[in-house]
Amino acid sequence: MGRGRQKAKHTKLARELKSFSPTVDYSALERELTHNNDDEYVDRWADMYEDEDEDDEPARV
Repeated sequence: MGRGRQKAKHTKLARELKSFSPTVDYSALERELTHNNDDEYVDRWADMYEDEDEDDEPARV
């Protein structure tokens, strides 16, 4: 693409983004932000892999 076409394409995209106004469901957002989740700090991947520092092999020198 030439510079003129590229600039026109970027200008068109910038105009579309500038006028874009999505609808927001504020009640759903509030529920998501105020939801108290006890599993928030649980490491879901912890059981999948062994810890690296628990190797039974002797250190190689």
